[in-house]
Amino acid sequence: MPVSSAETEFAVTLFRRLPSRYDVLAEILSFGQNGRWREELLRHIVVSNPERVLDVATGTAGVAIATARLTDAHVIGIDVSEEMMEIGRGRVESARLRSRIDLRAARAEELPFGDACFDAISFTYVLRYVRDPAATITELARVLRPGGVMAGLDFFVPPKPFWRLAWWSYTRLILPVAGLALGGRAWWDVGRFLGPNISGHYHRWPLPRLLEAWDAAGMIGVEYRVMSLGGGIVMWGTKRA
Repeated sequence: MPVSSAETEFAVTLFRRLPSRYDVLAEILSFGQNGRWREELLRHIVVSNPERVLDVATGTAGVAIATARLTDAHVIGIDVSEEMMEIGRGRVESARLRSRIDLRAARAEELPFGDACFDAISFTYVLRYVRDPAATITELARVLRPGGVMAGLDFFVPPKPFWRLAWWSYTRLILPVAGLALGGRAWWDVGRFLGPNISGHYHRWPLPRLLEAWDAAGMIGVEYRVMSLGGGIVMWGTKRA
């Protein structure tokens, strides 16, 4: 695996203790919205019935498994966390999809694939953990064939003042305490980190700047949907022919 950036190493260290309860706690701490956001992401990936799909930051392989069930595609999932992928491999085996899903260690910033070799790309919770989001989007688009679809999912900051205040209170006060009660010290640490990390990311990379980065990477028809009163966002587009 290529040498990691400082940002990637930080993410690996932060989430290393989470895999055993990651999926359950992710649903609980997002009030069950994580599943809805994934469904919206998948809707844009599966519509073209792709043959080869790259799932970036695959984690425990939830999106990869769903993609394989909804299409006939061969799915390659990549992640920087071996601990997450070990659980993902078990889930792939249980789903009897080992012949169609391959999980590998790799970074979004430096993909070990040739140009234009995937029909669709999904990525989840990636851009906040890379040094240069625009360069990462360009690298993702590089391995996507012309006419292929790319879709990404991440947390967001609610645009309306009332919901933004509620979100701030939840992420700074409730989330760390709930994480500690349900998942122990590791989830306390992640709970304290997430709110400031999300706010800081969109302060540096507001939506107009992200849209410009997608356009500069050769993506057209780029759209987005703000989910759950602003708690999440799904963005998608097609690579220019």
